[in-house]
Formats: sequence, C-alpha cells, structure tokens
Amino acid sequence: MHRRQKPSAPEHKRDLAAHGGALSMSHNDTRSFFNFSQLVLSAGHLKSPPVLKHSKITYFEVEILDVQSKKQICIVDKIPPSSTLLDVKHKFHKACPQWYPSRVGLQLERNGPYLKDSINIQSLAVSSIITLYFTDLGQQVGWTTFFLTEYTGPLLIYLLFYIRLSTIYDQVESTKNFRHPVVHLACFCHCLHYIRHLLETLFVHKFSGGHTPLKNMIKGCAFYWGFTSWIAYYINHPRYTPPSFGHRQVSFAALAFLMCEAGNHFINVTLAHQNHSGLKACFPSPTYNPFTWLFLLVSCPNYTYEVGSWISFTVMTQTLPVGIFAFLMVIQMSLWAQKKHKLYLKRFYPEVRRKAAMIPIVF
Repeated sequence: MHRRQKPSAPEHKRDLAAHGGALSMSHNDTRSFFNFSQLVLSAGHLKSPPVLKHSKITYFEVEILDVQSKKQICIVDKIPPSSTLLDVKHKFHKACPQWYPSRVGLQLERNGPYLKDSINIQSLAVSSIITLYFTDLGQQVGWTTFFLTEYTGPLLIYLLFYIRLSTIYDQVESTKNFRHPVVHLACFCHCLHYIRHLLETLFVHKFSGGHTPLKNMIKGCAFYWGFTSWIAYYINHPRYTPPSFGHRQVSFAALAFLMCEAGNHFINVTLAHQNHSGLKACFPSPTYNPFTWLFLLVSCPNYTYEVGSWISFTVMTQTLPVGIFAFLMVIQMSLWAQKKHKLYLKRFYPEVRRKAAMIPIVF
C-alpha cells in the first residue's frame, strides 16, 4: 500500500488561499448584484442619457445694391431660411431709417419686376449670399386711404354744386329757374354710387396691407374730382335742359342704373367671399342671386356693371361731360378686365376659356 502523501506547508497554504479567494470573490459578486437589483427596483427603469443633436442652421446674407449706381448700400446678415422679403425690408429699415418698408422696392435683376413681400428668402438663394437691387418707391399710402380719398371727393364736390353756391352760379338766376326732377334724381344716383364704393371699401373689400405710390392717388383724385366738377356743373346749372324723351327716358335709365349698382355690389360681395372663404381656389360660380348669373358669360362682371352704371347715367342726364366720362371708363375697365381675364385663364382655364372678359363677344 502506498502511503498518502501530505502536501507541503507552502503548497497547502497556497491552495487554501486560492480556494478562499475564489469563495470571497463569488460572495462579493453576489452581494454586488443583489445591491444593484435593489437599486434598479427602487429607482425605476434606467434611462439612457439623451443624445445631443447638433442642428446646423444656415443663415443668409442679403447684399443690397443701388439699382442706378450698383453701389452697395448695406448688408443684412443673419437671415433665417424661413424669413420673408418683408422681414428683410424691416431689417433694412433698421440699418437705413430713412427708407421704411413700404417704399422699398427690391429686385433680383436691375430691370426685373419688384419682388413681393410674401416671397420666402430661401427661394431666392443660390448661395449663402443674396444680391438684391434697391429702388426708392417714394411716398406710399395704403389702399384703404387711397380709395377713401378718391371716392370721398366726388361725393362732396357734387353736393357743393347741387346746393348752387353763389360763388359758382349766379344767385338771381338760380332762384328764378325751376329745377327739373331729373336734377334731384341725378344727385341721388351720383351720391348712391360713391357711397356704395365707400362702404364696400370699409366693409367688403379686403386689402392685404399693400401700398401704392402717393402720385398714383394724386392722379386718381385729379381724374375723379375733375370730372365730377365738370359733370356736376352742367347738371346743376340753372339753364340745364332735361333729356329729349322726357320722363320715359329718365325712368328707364334710372332703373337700369339702380340694377347695375345692385349687380356691382353683389358681385363684389361674391368675390370677397370667394377670396377669403379658405376653400380651394376656383373660379366664382353663380348663386341663386340673379345678379351673379353674369358669371356665366363674362369673367369680370363687376366691370360690366360699373360701365353699365355710367352709360345709364349718361342716358338719364343726357349731358356731354357724362358721356365723355363714361367713354373713358369703358376704355379703362376693358383694359383692367382683359388683364384680369388673362390671369384667370392661367389659373382656371377650363372654366374661363369660353367666357368674355367684360362684354360678351365684344371684349
């Protein structure tokens, strides 16, 4: 029999140390895992640290040059991509306070059209630097002020001639001559026409905050105020003679005038509702209102009714100044109607292609 050998003392100690160390490590690992489990259960789910997103926004620089000399006026920097041209104009106004936004005209090219305020600046960018040309549009007025001034003048001027001021007519001759009823009817119709325009400017038409040069308002006022003075002078003159066919001519013409005024109003209301209803853009369609049925024949019935009012007023008063004014209005309204008709053809071709602009067949 072989005698069992005892390990030597150093080897015995080394084995015990290794075995005890392993037990100690196993015990420590168990306790650590237990403590970690308790920590997780008490604190809830562990959240991963947030990932930092580094968003890089590209800003634009707008270089503004004078349209005549091509010299640099200023550089508007740090323009966000979401900015509009109106935002650029406001920053340009801060740099150059003498030019407020409404009188600033900006172009991509020297001979190009003026850019609209609603244009997004990013749509103009080819690089981070955008070059625009500046034009001083001059003194500007709002569209509401423009129309209120243009229409208030004829209303007041006509009334001054209607009451026959002594500074305009001979006072003795004014008291002797009898006024024909058409003179009073003409005053009523003329005032009704411009009162309708004023009320529609305030409550029907919606202007987008645009502006127009002051010189345009001066031209418009000179045209309307001047013709009103000429028309009112002849109709309210003490020696004014009534129309050739008498009461029948006046009655039919006055009825046509009132119908055209009503039609013009209902068309303007329809157009205003169409533009601001929030629905998908489409060509205005006739409603149950008979005055809107003219949309079936022409694309600009408001101009048709406007011309009809002045032609009726000419027949009713039978005066040369009114006839000349009506003739000029036909020319002006036809030009506006053809311009708007071309825009309608681009936007609503299938619906507009068979319609005339203002007067069926003629325009």
